Amino acid sequence: MVEPPFVPPDAPPPAERPLRGYAMVLAAATLWAVNGTVSKVILTSADVSSARLAEVRSTGAFVGLALVLVALRPTSLRLGWRELPRLVVFGVLGLALVQALYFVAIARLDIGIALLLQYLAPVLVALWARFVMHEQIGRRLWVALMLAFGGLALIVDVWRGLSLDGLGVVAALAAAVTFALYILLAEREVGRRDPASLVCYGSLFAALFWAVTQPWWTFPADIVDERVSLLGNLAGTQSPVWLLMAFMVVGGTIVPFGLLVGALRHLSATRAGIAAMWEPVAATAVAWAWLGESLDPLQMVGGVVVLAGIAVAQTVR
Repeated sequence: MVEPPFVPPDAPPPAERPLRGYAMVLAAATLWAVNGTVSKVILTSADVSSARLAEVRSTGAFVGLALVLVALRPTSLRLGWRELPRLVVFGVLGLALVQALYFVAIARLDIGIALLLQYLAPVLVALWARFVMHEQIGRRLWVALMLAFGGLALIVDVWRGLSLDGLGVVAALAAAVTFALYILLAEREVGRRDPASLVCYGSLFAALFWAVTQPWWTFPADIVDERVSLLGNLAGTQSPVWLLMAFMVVGGTIVPFGLLVGALRHLSATRAGIAAMWEPVAATAVAWAWLGESLDPLQMVGGVVVLAGIAVAQTVR
């Protein structure tokens, strides 16, 4: 999950090949879904903390994106001094914390539930628009709120005293707040620079934040070459930790981001954002097939209701 990069609510581009655009968004969301399970395997099988894994992902994403942009579009990396403070905030609050909180959540909750809670971010953005920016939103906001929080109550079994892991729920909801902040910061900055360079610099400052708070020379490097169980239905299979981390950086971050950006040539941002909600669905399916995680019938109903609320919230602005 960066969590997926935010798609700003811009004007629809010419939809020359909408089917290709939808295919690219769905492919990106599926890769993020697989990445959730891969990340959970690393957190569970290897002796890596959520913060360390976020450090690896941010640093790897920066290096990969920087190499691609230097080769293909070096001028997009030009940086003005006035941009620096905003990019630092975007990287630390909008990327580093989102990833760390997401990793805490999936380590303690089923992946599908963690993602559904994190995906409440568009609802929070709509609330910000209504009550802080004083934008005229209309009834759709209240419909989105009722659906989102009604579904949330079903997911966490609120009438049975919150049967889910409390810290996991708090981490997932905090991830939703920081993801909403990421959306708002990205919306502001994307008018000044292209999305690829924005995420590249965001990843740079997220990596620097982690390098200061937990220096690389304290990283448990010996675990990278360890072979760990893939858990669940693949418990008999082992993989080196470095291979799982490589997928997290390349297949779970850089490639899906490129697919999403490419899809905007064929789809409007709103449609791409709604299509990206395939991620919680795919993540639940992958976690069920791989790890044996599953939602009970009431939680499945709650998930559908939450997705409906998120879809409505995506159209609010």
